[in-house]
Amino acid sequence: MHINKELQYLISDIPIFKELDGEDTEILSQYLYPKELAIGGLVCKEGQHGSFLSFVVSGELEVIKTLDDHEVTITILNEGDTLGEMALIDGLTRSATVRACKASTILLLRRDDFNTLLNKHPEVGIKILKGIARLMSLNLRKASAQITAYMTISQ
Repeated sequence: MHINKELQYLISDIPIFKELDGEDTEILSQYLYPKELAIGGLVCKEGQHGSFLSFVVSGELEVIKTLDDHEVTITILNEGDTLGEMALIDGLTRSATVRACKASTILLLRRDDFNTLLNKHPEVGIKILKGIARLMSLNLRKASAQITAYMTISQ
């Protein structure tokens, strides 16, 4: 199976796939499923069981937390951004709701399919896991810096 150049370009532009070569990208593409979202379309809901990782191909998604019955937008995700890294690893519940602010296209990598990819193509799976680890490490560092800044301001 040969993937089209546009999909290969999109995959190569996603940071967690940085280490993948053309052959790896072709293998990965067999496990990705596109999903179109209209404005307001849900990717996932806070508290839902997490079973997939998503990549924003186009459009814009908002990440929302519910605090005291009020929705708070935490961040906006754009082309190339990912969400659901933790769900791919631990399968626990979603920590936030994600919905489309604009018509969007995402690619899904389901947890079961990722496990199949790991078994059939461990070298590709390891590269993806390293990319996920890098991203989660950066996110943790960013969160630590924000907490430290908040604590400094609060004193």
